[in-house]
Amino acid sequence: MNISDIISPDRVVCDLDATSKKRALEQLSNMLASNSSSSLVSQEVVDSLLARERLGSTGIGYGVAIPHGRVKNADHAIAAFVQLHHGVDFDAADNQAVDLLFALLVPEKSTEEHLQILAQLAEMFSDEEFRAQLRATKDSQAIYNLLSNWKKKAS
Repeated sequence: MNISDIISPDRVVCDLDATSKKRALEQLSNMLASNSSSSLVSQEVVDSLLARERLGSTGIGYGVAIPHGRVKNADHAIAAFVQLHHGVDFDAADNQAVDLLFALLVPEKSTEEHLQILAQLAEMFSDEEFRAQLRATKDSQAIYNLLSNWKKKAS
């Protein structure tokens, strides 16, 4: 799967000013709901993301979080990405503030696809050089291009 299959340039924002984890999730939810071909409602999206966060933080370390959830009205996986102006506390295991967030929504019945996408995202964001490029880029289209063109490094 290519990241460009689930994200579009209008769901990528750089230098977003969010003051808390909840506010960042609300911003992502608005992006996902307003730029979706599905009949998603922003409040349902944020409720799904917050419900998942109550199970345990989606902060994976290195200043990155991958908030994700399931929604009834989605017929395929969709995503949004924000680069925050200042990191926010996300209860990540490494206690680092999060400034890179990749939100993922999948259909309510999705299982295998959901896990495959999360594994790919975890691998992508474990790449130190890639994270540095995302942080150094101050243009949403350029960030979209980085996300879309990321390739697994040969071992």
